[in-house]
Amino acid sequence: MTFHRPLPSSVVLRDLSRGFKGKTVLDRISLEIPHGRFVALLGESGSGKTTLLRALAGLDEDAETHGHFSVPDNVSVLFQDSRLLPWMSVIDNITLGLRRPDAQAAALDMLAAVGLADKAEAWPATLSGGQKQRASLARSLLREPALLLADEPFGALDALTRMRMHALLFQLVERQKPTVILVTHDVDEALLLSDRILVLKDGRIAEDHAIGLPHPRRAHQPEFATLRQTLLRSLGVEVDNV
Repeated sequence: MTFHRPLPSSVVLRDLSRGFKGKTVLDRISLEIPHGRFVALLGESGSGKTTLLRALAGLDEDAETHGHFSVPDNVSVLFQDSRLLPWMSVIDNITLGLRRPDAQAAALDMLAAVGLADKAEAWPATLSGGQKQRASLARSLLREPALLLADEPFGALDALTRMRMHALLFQLVERQKPTVILVTHDVDEALLLSDRILVLKDGRIAEDHAIGLPHPRRAHQPEFATLRQTLLRSLGVEVDNV
């Protein structure tokens, strides 16, 4: 297995396979993602979505990996759990390990951008779930990543908070223009945010959909509804009454 980073403007996989203790999870995936694209990964549990994301993040060192892949040097990961350290303030959390002379000022600007300007000195325990995820998003984007890897970051949020986070993520990504790979089980989330959707099945890319709908997107739009039905069928969901 070789791991190299020669292409700072894109993500490239060539026959990437990954497994654990002899069980294959990813099976010879080849893929190229141009810089600045927003790609969503859909698939049933166990299809390989998170394993693919964690491979690109350089995690799971115990995995048996074969093939080649390259990612930009500057990668940030956004997890479902905000992973804020409870003994540190919000601003100290999001600047932890950040090496830039304007870290504090940049952090305050980013907190303002995610609607947490008044929470810089707050303790994580005092934040709501949505506020914690906004802080986590601020931490990721403060690093100005070339590649943002997001593993179901809004899955634990209530519906209204999730909608607000969708709008916020889209706004900030439009401003910074990183490449984004989002793992989600939510078809609507994938359709609202991404310009390309990959459906994984048994560790392989079963479908590859380019999403050309203009933003803002609405679920009642005919093209949105048609794509939604196609993707739900791909995931084995009965759509007659959906």
